[in-house]
Amino acid sequence: MDDFAPDNLLAPDDLKTYPLKSFFSELFKVIILGAFAVVAIRYFVFKPFVVKGASMEPNFREKEYLIIDELTYRLNEPQRGDIVVLRNQGQDDQDYFLKRVVALPGERIVIMNGRVKIYNAPHTGGKFLDESLYLSPAVLTFGDMDVTLKADQYFVLGDNRPASLDSRRIGPVARSEIVGRAFLRGWPLSRIEYLAKDYARD
Repeated sequence: MDDFAPDNLLAPDDLKTYPLKSFFSELFKVIILGAFAVVAIRYFVFKPFVVKGASMEPNFREKEYLIIDELTYRLNEPQRGDIVVLRNQGQDDQDYFLKRVVALPGERIVIMNGRVKIYNAPHTGGKFLDESLYLSPAVLTFGDMDVTLKADQYFVLGDNRPASLDSRRIGPVARSEIVGRAFLRGWPLSRIEYLAKDYARD
């Protein structure tokens, strides 16, 4: 009989303990990998956000729980109608605003007589923004102004136009200040909704 090296064999005593050791070893690996995945998703992809204030009523109410998608804007640019979270300018970076994008980089936005008008390449003569999907016809946008956005600026407004601190007062927001977009309303249960969908468009 040829000699061979039993390098893949287990001693009888090892057979009793190996399955148990293997089980706990694999379980530990799964737990560690799962924890890393949760942390990565929590801090780099999705973040929770609790609505504070009334600036987005009636579409978003005080203490509603939102999930914010931070990945999409690493791959694509914000679009008109997107509901975005942005850093509170000039204050603690832990404070955020929830607003809606109404004008994009390079566009001219004119607010007059309670209405919003957008000037861009497809509409050189201007076009009134159709916000009927998320605003009541009775809602007026106060604060007459005429602003042309720079290449990295967005104009954002709150849905509660009479009671919103937005670009009418703080000015256009830089692209770098936009953290992510509202992806999911998770609470209350009666208002759970997937939010990453089209709203206002040209």
